[in-house]
Amino acid sequence: MRKSVRRLFLVFSTLLSFLFLPLTAANAAQAPSALPVPIPQMPPLSAKSYVLMDYQSGQILVEKNPNEHMAPASTTKLMTAYVVFQELKAGRITLDTKFRVSEKAWRQGGSRMFLKLGSDVTVNNLLQGLLIPSGNDAAMTLAQGIAGTSDAFVSLMNSYAKHLGLTDTHYTDPTGLPNPGLYTSALDLAKLSRAIIQQFPEYYHYFSEKQFAWNNIKQYNYNKLLWRDSTSDGLKTGYTTEAGYCLAASAKRGDTRMIAVIMGANQPKASSEANYLNLARLNGALLNYGFRFYSTHKLYDAGQSMTDARIWEGAKQKIQLGLAKTLYVTVPSGQYSRLKAEMNLPGKLKAPIAKGQPIGEVVVKLGDRVVAKAPLVALEADARGNLWQRVRDTVLQWFKK
Repeated sequence: MRKSVRRLFLVFSTLLSFLFLPLTAANAAQAPSALPVPIPQMPPLSAKSYVLMDYQSGQILVEKNPNEHMAPASTTKLMTAYVVFQELKAGRITLDTKFRVSEKAWRQGGSRMFLKLGSDVTVNNLLQGLLIPSGNDAAMTLAQGIAGTSDAFVSLMNSYAKHLGLTDTHYTDPTGLPNPGLYTSALDLAKLSRAIIQQFPEYYHYFSEKQFAWNNIKQYNYNKLLWRDSTSDGLKTGYTTEAGYCLAASAKRGDTRMIAVIMGANQPKASSEANYLNLARLNGALLNYGFRFYSTHKLYDAGQSMTDARIWEGAKQKIQLGLAKTLYVTVPSGQYSRLKAEMNLPGKLKAPIAKGQPIGEVVVKLGDRVVAKAPLVALEADARGNLWQRVRDTVLQWFKK
């Protein structure tokens, strides 16, 4: 009787094990595998021009009319701030330096810091007035204080624009008030924003400040994205009737930072407050798209040896090659493993070779699409060899031919 019960129990437990079979290596092959993340097209936004850029790699992920010349309105003040930051970095002024408010600055129309005529104001306060309430009086005071005249300051603005490669930008004043010769593009604004974040991290906090009080008047930052997205930390809005609503914005989530620029946004709402909120929504949609569907990876560090090259008639037979700058690449999420890098080198290299001299390039592809290029440089110098080394290599090349 006991043996019969034992047999019945074994049969019953075996049946149960088949009914509730765990997913093991034996049957895992029949289970569906995870699919790669699909990358949908970014839905069109109601703006004349826009760009989404990854900060580390500089790659453009979304664009519409990126090079079209547009009225920049107060996004002009990004370059005004850039010039001030350069002066601070060079030590020609400090945050405590005071500039006097001229009648021209005091009479500036549009958005204002509400400076008092003839008062002396520190650069620190003028930067706050420039970047939080977008004060045109602050912009003019900074321009005149740094360069003597606004025209001389504008010359500095255009010189820096050229240096940064902003080929679709021209400035006519430090404020951004309408002028036929004033224009920029969404791509240039993204490049300028990236340069500010890269070069002046110690001053970047000005762009994230939400309010500022001066002359007993409290004003709030026009960038409503600072309230809507806790990861957003700058940069600058702009509005004129000609330009429409504009915003260059940046956000950082984890180790990834994105820059989104909207220019010429439509004005569907009756109030300016509602239109600035709509502008923040559009920029937020761009930023969320980038963070959701793309990832950025560091491929090679600056100065890292990537390959070596044969040098003829030099003191050394080989030198190490690498990159002058760290190389980042941005790819659709889940596709990092598909990246392939190849190095293109010239057929023959002859001494002398200087350290840092460009020698070929590294090309990174995702499938058949090139996603990044960077010049390979010599990580070490190689002087011209002595007589014996030169004769030896001449003979070796002769036999090689």
